[in-house]
Amino acid sequence: MKNMYIEVVCEFNEQGYLLYAQNYVGAFVRGKTIDEAIAKFPLEITSYLRWLGEDVIVDNPEIMFVQSKYSKLAIHDADTDIIFSSEMKPLDNNEYQRLKQLSLKSAFDFQTLYDSISDKDYLLQTPRSTFYGKIPCTAKEVYNHTKNVNAYYFGEIGIDVDNEPDIYTCRMQGFNLLEQLPNYLDNQVYEGSYNEKWSLRKVLRRFLWHDRIHAKSLYRLAVKVFGKDKISNPFHFM
Repeated sequence: MKNMYIEVVCEFNEQGYLLYAQNYVGAFVRGKTIDEAIAKFPLEITSYLRWLGEDVIVDNPEIMFVQSKYSKLAIHDADTDIIFSSEMKPLDNNEYQRLKQLSLKSAFDFQTLYDSISDKDYLLQTPRSTFYGKIPCTAKEVYNHTKNVNAYYFGEIGIDVDNEPDIYTCRMQGFNLLEQLPNYLDNQVYEGSYNEKWSLRKVLRRFLWHDRIHAKSLYRLAVKVFGKDKISNPFHFM
């Protein structure tokens, strides 16, 4: 067992809570109530640390709320626009390289999960609509949705890159272009689409979070259809 503290950033409204573990970049929980969300942290951080290669079980973590924001967005459907206060601070190169490598590992592992699904056009769930339109219902649709935020996220901090040919390569291309810019570690804060604030730190966190939220769903749905022994679990979901 491992006890620890979690620095929590909270985005909430009447429909639910989205809690981010600021000190475990990309980790998150959701719930209709704050207690429901908090109760999910031990499994989430255990899974996250195992993804990083630490064979631990997290028990009864200390929760420290460091930031909170009421949101008018559909956070229960994973719509979000928050920028953490910590995401407006400059990076040093060591921290940037660590977060970059995590982002690339996440992309690689998402590809591994996707590649393990034999029928990528199988309807995994009943179609429904959300704030951004019809939800992805096949493995191929989930993969393309996850991959195709690449141009969007990088574009919000002034990097012109596309989404091809695959989730790992297009993400790497974005980082290569970023690193050609002078002073990119200054972590400039940009006013992006829909008046949302963006920074390099936020892009790095959003990649990890976005991969993780869709990998969780894809893994759960694929296991139900194809069986646990057939589906790769590089994220170590519990």
